[in-house]
Amino acid sequence: MSTHPDSPASTGKQERSAPIRHKQLSELVLVRIRESIMTGAYAPGDRLVEGRIAEDLNVSRVPVREALRALAAEGLVEVRPRHGAVVASLEPSSAREMVQIRATLEGLNARLAAEHCTQQLVAEIEEVLAEGNARVSKGETAGLLDLNARFHDLLYSAGANSMLTDLMRSLRDRTRMLFVNTNDEEIRITWAEHAAILRAVQSGDAALAAMLAERHVLRAAQHYLSKIAR
Repeated sequence: MSTHPDSPASTGKQERSAPIRHKQLSELVLVRIRESIMTGAYAPGDRLVEGRIAEDLNVSRVPVREALRALAAEGLVEVRPRHGAVVASLEPSSAREMVQIRATLEGLNARLAAEHCTQQLVAEIEEVLAEGNARVSKGETAGLLDLNARFHDLLYSAGANSMLTDLMRSLRDRTRMLFVNTNDEEIRITWAEHAAILRAVQSGDAALAAMLAERHVLRAAQHYLSKIAR
């Protein structure tokens, strides 16, 4: 007898493995919905209908509901009374304030990274840059969001300040929608800026690294900010 991918299993052995499968399915659904928001497939204010998403992903509503709750905690989704889940949007003033704070913190982290970064971390960041640039040169956008997050996570590690890292990750979750960009030229510029930041960090030029990292955040958010200012 076949069962739905996230339905309870019937035997003892299957029951022990079912929670693992369910967790994996929930995480997969979470990733798919997050990617749809980050790539602009779901725009700010769009309704996220559980049944429709479940049908599109060929799953039950349970993992979709769990994913929407997790995305609400990240700040990407809002759950409104009598309206359901929608893609979160930001007021222009709030968006600008958060971008200013994030840019300042990213600059501080880059400064610290230039002072503390190890050769091992530099090598890991270089690998991420190489893979990202290879995909950009081929016009492949799949996986770039994950690589971008990996680049910044490694830079946070290089900064070696756990409290600053916690603040930046929290703010990054709240500002994800500000950095959605599918323009090929903008994506190319983003990865060129990543490389410039790493070069400054690797050379130990703390002032330059801080300036480049702060400018990187401000420029990357400008596309969104210009749209909501209209």
